[in-house]
Amino acid sequence: MSSVIEPVSNPSDDIRCRIKGLEITYILIYKVVTIISEKCEARGCCWSPLTQGSAPWCYFPTNYGYNVQGGRKPTSAGFEAELNRISSPSLFGNDIETVLLSAQIQTANRFRFKITDPKNKRFEVPHEHVKEFTGSQATSRNYDVELLEKPFGIKIRKTSSGTLMFDTTIGPLVYSNQYLQLTMKVPSSNIYGLGEHVHQNYRHDVNWRTWPIFTRDAFPNGGTHNLYGHHTFFLCVADHSGESVGVFLMNSNAMEVTVQPAPAVTYRTIGGILDFYVFVGNNPEEVVKEYLELTGRPAMPAYWSLGFHLSRWGYTNLTDVEDVVKRNREVGIPYDVQFTDIDYMENKKIFTYDPSNFGRLPEFADDLHAHGQRYIIILDPAVATSPRISGPYGAYDRGSAAGAWVNEADGKTPVIGEVWPGETVYPDYTNPACINWWVDESYRFYQEVSYDGIWIDMNEVSNFVQGSSKGCEENNLNYPPFTPSIIDGLMYSKTLCMDAKQTWGNHYDVHSLYGYSMTLATEKAIERVFGNKRSMIFTRSSFSGTGKYSGHWLGDNAANWNDIKWAIPGMLEFNLFGMPYIGADICGFFDDTTEELCRRWMQVGAFYPFSRNHNAENYVHQDPASFGADSLLVKTSKHYLNIRYSLLPYLYTLFFYAHTRGDTVVRPVLHEFFTDDNTFGVDRQFLWGPAFLITPVLDAGTDTVTAYIPDAVWYEYETGEKIIKRKTEVKMYLPADKIGLHLRGGYVLPTQKPNVTTEYSRKNSMGLIIALDENGKAEGSLYWDDGESRDAITKEVYILYNFTVSSSRLSMQVVKNGYKDPNSLRFEEIKILGLQHPITAADVTEESGPVINLSKDQMQFDRNYKVALLSGLQINLGSNYVVTWTSAQEDKDIVDSEKLDCFPEEGANEANCVKRGCIWLVSKSCKTPACFYPSTYGYSLVEYQMQSTGITATVASSTKSRFDPEYPRITPLAVDVTFLANHMVRFKIYDKNNKRYEVPVPLDIPETLAADERERLYDVSIRDQPFGIVIRRKSTGTVIFDSQLPGFTFTDKFIEISTRLPSEYLYGFGENEQPTYRHMMNRDTYGLFAKDQPPEERMNSYGVHPFYMGLEEDANAHGVFLFNSNAMDISFLPTPAVTYRIIGGILDFFVFLGPTPEIVVQQYTALIGRPVLPAYWSLGFQLCRYGYANYSEISDLYDDMVKAGIPYDVQYADIDYMERQMDFTIGESFQGFPNLIARMKKDHMRIIILLDPAIAGNETEPYPTFTRGVEQDVFIKFPNSNDIVWGKVWPDFPNVTVNTSVGWDEEVRLYRAYAAFPDFFLNRTNVWWKNEIKEFYNKTNVTFDGLWTDMNEPASFVHGSVNGCRDQKLNEPPYMPELHEKHMKLYHKTLCMDSQQYLPDGTPVYHYDVHNLYGWTQAQSTLEALYETTGQRGVVVTRSTYPSSGKYLGHWLGDNKATWDQLAKSIIGMMEFSLFGISYTGADICGFFMDTTYELCLRWMHLGAFYPYSRNHNSIDRIRQDPVAFNETFAEKSKDVLNVRYTLLPYLYTLMYEAHAHGSTVVRPLLHEFTEDRGTWNIYKQFLWGPALLISPALDEGATVVEGYFPDALWYDYFNRSVISVRKGNLTMPTPLDKINLHIRGGYIIPVQDPAKNTYYSRQNPMRLIVALDDNGSAQGQLFWDDGQSIETYEKGDYYLGNFKLEKVCATI
Repeated sequence: MSSVIEPVSNPSDDIRCRIKGLEITYILIYKVVTIISEKCEARGCCWSPLTQGSAPWCYFPTNYGYNVQGGRKPTSAGFEAELNRISSPSLFGNDIETVLLSAQIQTANRFRFKITDPKNKRFEVPHEHVKEFTGSQATSRNYDVELLEKPFGIKIRKTSSGTLMFDTTIGPLVYSNQYLQLTMKVPSSNIYGLGEHVHQNYRHDVNWRTWPIFTRDAFPNGGTHNLYGHHTFFLCVADHSGESVGVFLMNSNAMEVTVQPAPAVTYRTIGGILDFYVFVGNNPEEVVKEYLELTGRPAMPAYWSLGFHLSRWGYTNLTDVEDVVKRNREVGIPYDVQFTDIDYMENKKIFTYDPSNFGRLPEFADDLHAHGQRYIIILDPAVATSPRISGPYGAYDRGSAAGAWVNEADGKTPVIGEVWPGETVYPDYTNPACINWWVDESYRFYQEVSYDGIWIDMNEVSNFVQGSSKGCEENNLNYPPFTPSIIDGLMYSKTLCMDAKQTWGNHYDVHSLYGYSMTLATEKAIERVFGNKRSMIFTRSSFSGTGKYSGHWLGDNAANWNDIKWAIPGMLEFNLFGMPYIGADICGFFDDTTEELCRRWMQVGAFYPFSRNHNAENYVHQDPASFGADSLLVKTSKHYLNIRYSLLPYLYTLFFYAHTRGDTVVRPVLHEFFTDDNTFGVDRQFLWGPAFLITPVLDAGTDTVTAYIPDAVWYEYETGEKIIKRKTEVKMYLPADKIGLHLRGGYVLPTQKPNVTTEYSRKNSMGLIIALDENGKAEGSLYWDDGESRDAITKEVYILYNFTVSSSRLSMQVVKNGYKDPNSLRFEEIKILGLQHPITAADVTEESGPVINLSKDQMQFDRNYKVALLSGLQINLGSNYVVTWTSAQEDKDIVDSEKLDCFPEEGANEANCVKRGCIWLVSKSCKTPACFYPSTYGYSLVEYQMQSTGITATVASSTKSRFDPEYPRITPLAVDVTFLANHMVRFKIYDKNNKRYEVPVPLDIPETLAADERERLYDVSIRDQPFGIVIRRKSTGTVIFDSQLPGFTFTDKFIEISTRLPSEYLYGFGENEQPTYRHMMNRDTYGLFAKDQPPEERMNSYGVHPFYMGLEEDANAHGVFLFNSNAMDISFLPTPAVTYRIIGGILDFFVFLGPTPEIVVQQYTALIGRPVLPAYWSLGFQLCRYGYANYSEISDLYDDMVKAGIPYDVQYADIDYMERQMDFTIGESFQGFPNLIARMKKDHMRIIILLDPAIAGNETEPYPTFTRGVEQDVFIKFPNSNDIVWGKVWPDFPNVTVNTSVGWDEEVRLYRAYAAFPDFFLNRTNVWWKNEIKEFYNKTNVTFDGLWTDMNEPASFVHGSVNGCRDQKLNEPPYMPELHEKHMKLYHKTLCMDSQQYLPDGTPVYHYDVHNLYGWTQAQSTLEALYETTGQRGVVVTRSTYPSSGKYLGHWLGDNKATWDQLAKSIIGMMEFSLFGISYTGADICGFFMDTTYELCLRWMHLGAFYPYSRNHNSIDRIRQDPVAFNETFAEKSKDVLNVRYTLLPYLYTLMYEAHAHGSTVVRPLLHEFTEDRGTWNIYKQFLWGPALLISPALDEGATVVEGYFPDALWYDYFNRSVISVRKGNLTMPTPLDKINLHIRGGYIIPVQDPAKNTYYSRQNPMRLIVALDDNGSAQGQLFWDDGQSIETYEKGDYYLGNFKLEKVCATI
């Protein structure tokens, strides 16, 4: 890792060809198999042969492309810019030197940019739906556009998140006459779309795959060649947030598209213009809707077209067709449509039928209609030039007369080619005369044969000779300078010459529009033939927008197992393209099928939107009945087609929403479950809409399918059984006659009894299937019309229902009622999936009608599958109804408040719950778990032994673990209870047979145990059935710990235990931000896991403290500490109880008996270590900022503070002072920092600098800190290797300029250096660390007085490591605690959990176990380094803490925000850290993030003046907020309140001594002093300094008064010494902006000292005592005094301690 910037071979010595960062991004120029370096370099490109991988050897340098000339010019729609080509060799000649960029901000989610030649008109697609934008730019949009000028590029970001969605700066713009190229980087490799091809997977392979796009009659056999359609649209899903981007290039010329690993997409087209549309959305479905709003939403199909279709090329005569119809009717196959292929024609001539073999075709069509069936004909575009058998060929003659044909280059002579009928001409559907001819011929033929729809084929356009019967001229159209990687590599292969002329232009430009223009003409024919009936069109060749009028099938596939698989990605893609009426030829077109293949294909094909069985001539028949009336194939085909027909109302409704909103019909699983990364590659399953999941069998000889069950409730369609698992892969057993069909909970699906055709099924009764979600809710809709009227939607002649289900109530609300069905349809049955118990009563109410109670016979319940059926209903279609039901409830003894969650993670459902041996019962209370433990769930007592100093026991369990078989329940377990002291008991529960990780933090365990039972404040008992430990306070009988609650679980990576609480008043646990000091027992769950996470409510932040203090109803207090360093979460239950869920280690509890809150803290800190005594000067005011540009800014600030006379002791330097944020360096702009320090120190100021643990590892110049670290082997590595676990934090790569506009993740990737993390457990690491600190101090003259350690959770800007993690089990444990971004797993923003660390004794441990100790391990060595370097006490401040961290350092509350709520939350945070034994604490005054305001900052300065650690600190790019940043008034008021602080510092210092010596709190909740007063138990907006000073700040914007609570004592106003009249009540106090309310408690003596500009001078001033008498005229106090800076003065006895006492008129000092 010496360097990440390396030159490549010539000519890449030029800086333009150097590789940036760790990822090589290539933009391919051209593909020539025999490419040589000389050709590459001649084009001015970079040559770098690679020995592996698919990246191109020849790639663009950085100086290719265009520059913006003259900047960005606003327009009404957006902006324009002139682009001038950068001088460089030409790739293919005829470069256009100046182009025009026109950008349009069209809508909130759609951006268009168009690049044209301003001097010459170039071909542009004459799209039927997309018209030129004439509006003004959208004023409110969800994206931001950035135009980069040198070179030209466009970046588009999602406004809400800042995610970079589209970025063309990755490669150059190339714009020549016949070669145009642009590349865009996209946010992820989740890329979908582009076509038409066979993509063997729905998600693109980004490993340099190139896909040609140019319509072509070719076989879809799995290659990368171009197929029938031309679709340039792709979709990219950024990540599990769902944020998505779509890109569409409106260009019809031949092109190729390369998908590459950056990830990026490169378009190379050989004509037209670059006309890009970019769509953004919050999820992929939104992007598809945006795309279709532009290009045209899909056609609404006729209802009958959703039935099953039969077809074949190769019917020898009409009798052959009639036999097929007859045998399938006889076996009862639901079957709506019969096709005939070109066989029906006379010699393959369109608009004719064979009078010999198909002479009765008109009568055949009539017979189909008589049986409720439809008839569809095929029409090819090519028209024979030869006459008919009986005479002239009228269609040809009339077309010739109309001038309807495509012409040769002369524009006059029709192109002659050859297709099925022999010599042919080709209609020019872009010619209005041709369209009229086509419409007329279609109508003429309909007069002969009453067909119902038109299938258009061979319209790529296909030609069986190359170009024409004359060949093609050698010119730059037929042989362009660059030919995309199309099949055959020849432009006119199997089609027309490119210089052929059409009305829209050269065939070169419009070739790929041929099928599109034919579709538009055919739509006009349909209108003429069928009038107001929809009919149907489906086409083989398509272009963007074709779906507005037509469906599509996936072409001439084959009867093999590959093609059945590849049909699913094809259907998913055409739903992206706006053609949801899509399907593949069922059973395969070419080759003989097999019974197994055809059976499986009929099963899945029953759920293709376009469901057609079709094959080619000379192959065996494959219609279902051809396999035999009693065959399994017939039975399963009939079965699943009946299901299809049952669900047609649902499918039809999906098409309504596709037509009106642009929804997909066949839907990728990821569109519904985009938050689950596992769905991004699912393409062997698909959805109908949001609610119906199809899982087919797609492999031969198998009856087991690996299927993914997305994260929802799912029901097996046919039985209604609820699926046990969710969000996981399952092995699904699907025997020969079965396919996987599942309904999603939360949805209502309309149904109809099936029949053999839709004409008959539409007369049958309707029904609903209600699939309840986990909350007992569901919703759905139904669209219904006559099934074929073209104007039903526009004229609102339809019915639209919305169905909603909640609380056992179905509402059937008619949204639109414009249609009266002639069959008087009714909903006659409702099936309800997911009920737990039988329905005992149900009723139906029509709007404003009577309530109809259902009889017992109308209510059925399947107890096996938990499916209810309401039948015999008379619910009229088109009316509003409400259906309600009541379910029987089985006897459940457990009330809601006692229910303990058996399934806290995702995936809770009844089946999963029951599998765990738990009870499933949905409660009306929203937070009550539906899955809860039975009362006996847990372990049982095996043996038990009581001793004088403790209890030993063994417990065991025979029940399965929830994570079997991989993580079985550990049994037996050892239980050790130890009576450590009369006030403290410890119990451990661990694996009796195998050693497990235990926390290596040393504790001060008493040497002598509490053997005298009479002296102990507690007694302990072991309970059974289930096993539990009960600890009781002997003096009151109150049980303070009771784990005999169900749910105790102990596995390797999941431990759960709950304890009942004596009251609802519980405080502690952290580090999390919470809205109140007391935890609310409302089933909230808080995660504990050290993380670089700014304070947000309930999110786990920097430290881990599994300690709480609880109050008992009688005002006694106790504490509980879980000595475990693994990730965990804590649930607060209304029982009241708490549940711990931990993912490793053992259970090691300490319980403290108090009995007061303050004594509890003293007992706890006696165990973990007393808080450090900071230097006196560290209690002064401090200033810091992340974002000092140079040392001069600090110098000016210092001078201004001195000038204003504001007390001020400490100045900080954040990472700004370093060279590229690297520890132990000084940046160029801070070279004068040492001299500034010297100047400030002359005035006795103090300096604190920041050190992060991560050490940069990519330096090109010597970096001794890293080098010595490697030599001394101090960095964390992967197990059994010498591989450092590389992360990234603040250090930058050398020699880079950071572009902060690229987005955070990209900035990290491009600019952040690899960073190694020291293992501070190792003694050698601590030696190294201390030496680095000393050397920096001595060699640089940065003579700091304190150290600030940050980012030591440890934080990393990559997840796990740069190179990924190696042990999934550790990084993705079976249970993820309730952590912030828990879906990103444990390694999110930190190291891999499988990183190896070593305890001081050499024991290897995984980071998984010790992650939360990282900040703790750094603490001691940092403090020792400070002591040894400076020879003085100083102070260390850290971000990440663990119990006992307070022995060494203080803590600030992290990267807060400049918002008003943070004031109260800072008080809560300080009070919690007082419980945790860290007294030196405070929040960033005025806020770290966001700009503060004058009022907020001044209020915060008043509050912050009473933080023990009083520091004003904010972030880069924020306004200044130091006291001299506003105005003189602000400075003066800040000075006043800080003078009060400095006056009180002797008292504060004495409190710090008390904390250090005895474990008392400094910032103290009122309840600690007034525990008997329940009025104090909820107070968190006031606090105490010690016992005597009450602080009541203003915390709300605009406040002018503060309502404060005054407990039962005598209180004096600090400022005017007046007595407060209120006791044990509230007082409203005027609190103007320049005031904070301070009150001294009667009975206390407070030492004070006159203030000065810093503590050096204030300590020289006289001292005074403030004596506040109590009701008895008495007071007492204390003063601790030493030199304020020497090390261990308390331990050495080098201090003065004075006790003050006044009793009436007698004072003692």
